[in-house]
Formats: sequence, structure tokens, C-alpha cells
Amino acid sequence: MVMKTALITGASSGIGQAFAEELATRQTNLILIARSQDKLYRLAKQLQGRASINVEVMVQDLTEPQAGQKVYDWVRNKNLSVDLLINNAGFGDYGLFSERDLSRQLDMIQLNVKVVVELTHLFLSQMQQRGEGSIINVSSIAGFQPLPYMSIYAATKAFVLSFTEALWAENKDKGIKCLALCPGPTESDFFEVARFPDSFQNKNNGNLISATTVVKEALKALEDNQSNVVTGGIFNSIMVNSTRFLPREFLLKAVEKQFKE
Repeated sequence: MVMKTALITGASSGIGQAFAEELATRQTNLILIARSQDKLYRLAKQLQGRASINVEVMVQDLTEPQAGQKVYDWVRNKNLSVDLLINNAGFGDYGLFSERDLSRQLDMIQLNVKVVVELTHLFLSQMQQRGEGSIINVSSIAGFQPLPYMSIYAATKAFVLSFTEALWAENKDKGIKCLALCPGPTESDFFEVARFPDSFQNKNNGNLISATTVVKEALKALEDNQSNVVTGGIFNSIMVNSTRFLPREFLLKAVEKQFKE
């Protein structure tokens, strides 16, 4: 039996690491991409010690221009074929848009949107030629409505959700599965990287679900060929669907009050 290969961006921690660990147990070869060299090599060594799989590591800052093309070229030079692409890398930033560092906002767009589009386009073409393959693009429940104090983050995740669902429709009859993964608050370093106030992090610590749970729900949804999956329980599903029935201004005022420091 030919083993499948998954490429995971942002693989050194959080949901990306959980994908790597779960797929290793399913005897999937891995290509791990992230900036953190020490974490990547440590994870690769651990996974190869647990399972008889091949783990390739590429240290790459995906906020750099043409980063997606560099990853694609690196994979081709190694004569690797990607069966499952997981665009997981991304980050948020908390605060008033007008007061946040502009370069950081543009890096967020580069990582959360441009690299996702670039890698998806490059690897999807190969999948279409083979007539099989799968793509998971990590969006968020934030992709279902605007978020005051996280305006760029929510907008990028709305793009990923819409983009991926459109690809699902375009490719559903071509042997290719496309899934937008929309997690709720998850155990990771997201809040720290996004520079949320400590009070906000402490308030939400008890509501976080494990990255492993998110990954298992995502892989089940991919097997079922869903276009998107909202993880984290029934409350998150109700919350994202409420945007269809409530006035947008009402929701925005409620969310602004919730996210205001």
C-alpha cells in the first residue's frame, strides 16, 4: 500500500502540531513547515520514533514574499507528492485597528490569505491532474462575522471560509475534497501571539477545547466531504448561524462589548 503524504504549515505548535501527531498515528508521511527550527526537528524526531513514517522538515517564514512558491519548489525538488494540504499557519492581533502596527496587519494578510491562495493554487493543480487529493484550510468561527478589535483577523478568516467553500463546489466531482476548518477558542498560543490582555485570556481559559479534538473533528468532516466544519460543540454552531437571523448592527454591538478590553 502506498502511504499518503500530508503537508502542514504552522506545524510546530497548536492545531498544526496536533494534525501532525494524529496523521502520524494514521501512517501518513509528513512535510512540516514553520519558522521554529528547533520545535520542528524535535517534533519530527518524536513522530518518526512513534511510527514508521517519513517526516520532512522545511524551516520557512511564510510572511516572506513568494513563500508559497518557495515551499512548492522545495517539495518538487525532493520529488514529493502532496495528497493532503493543510494550510494551518496564521495569527491574529488584538486592538483598535487604527492603533495597531500596519506592517503586522499586512503580515497577517500575507500569512492568513496570500500564502493560503498561493499554496492551494500550486498543489491543487497537481491534485486535479491525478484526480485525487484533499485540502484543509483553517478558517475560524471568526470568519462568520466581523470582529471589532480583531478586524483584519476576522476578515482574513472570512476570506478563507468563502474561498474554500467555493473550491469545494468547483472540485466536488473531480475526486478532490476541500474543507474549511472553523475552530472556536482552542488550546494554543493564539491569545498570547495576538497580544490579548491577560484578563481576557484568563476569562477564556476554561472555555478552550483541545487541538486534538479539533483535528479529529476536522478529519471526520473531510472524510464526509463537508465544505466546512465548526468545531467546539453545539454552542459554536448556534453562534455562527445566528448571523443569518439577527440584525448585523445588533450583533456588531454585542461582539464589540464582548471583545472590548
